[in-house]
Amino acid sequence: MGTVRYLEIAAALRVAIASGELPVGGQLPSESDLAARWSASRGTVRQAVATLAAEGLIGSRQGARRIVLRHERRHSFGELNSFAQWAEGVGHEAGSRFLSRVRRPATTEEADRLHLAPGTGILAVLRLRLLDGEPVMVERTAYADWVAAAVEAMPEDCRSVMDALAEGSGVVAHYGEHLIDALAAGSEDARLLGIRRGSPLLRQRHVSATAAARPIEWSDDRYRAGSVTFSVSNSAVATPLERRPGGH
Repeated sequence: MGTVRYLEIAAALRVAIASGELPVGGQLPSESDLAARWSASRGTVRQAVATLAAEGLIGSRQGARRIVLRHERRHSFGELNSFAQWAEGVGHEAGSRFLSRVRRPATTEEADRLHLAPGTGILAVLRLRLLDGEPVMVERTAYADWVAAAVEAMPEDCRSVMDALAEGSGVVAHYGEHLIDALAAGSEDARLLGIRRGSPLLRQRHVSATAAARPIEWSDDRYRAGSVTFSVSNSAVATPLERRPGGH
């Protein structure tokens, strides 16, 4: 319960910073004030504040009132939240549009990632993702044959495929693996994102799987430069992979 509580407080403080309620350059309320406001222990508040400091949202000085540094918000891939959940959770409006949905045989890489026999049929999806109405990401996803029909039946503006699968079919992603690199925008990516051909894109490829380790999707997501930042925080306990809006 304490863990959930400190995450709730951290999320509320992120929203306050993003909205300007806690302006850049201003001081964060004291731990005692935050504890009173949230009816929480100072230890729980301290965890929430430390989370924001690790994210670079507030100054990391100890023994003094912390200063709000900038409007950066991050999302841990370890939580396996959908793009829509992440965007809405940090105060953005998420948009989505299916551009194509085609059944075809899996490529060698797709079959390998989805643990399918070579040539097994998959559903290839091309999708445009938006933040606050602005195109920020082109998503190319191969859905395993056993979820293809459910994805085909979703509306063109489906908010989140993974959320819809969970709600409609009981298919829930429990595990994920992420690969990050950069590449130049080709003609199609450039047209969809409204950028020049050859512009840099940040690519995130990932596979999502059920609790039984059955792969659901293999996706190639290409973000417009400056729209989302990925970061990795290392510790002796865990190494969560995070992303956040912005160009920092």
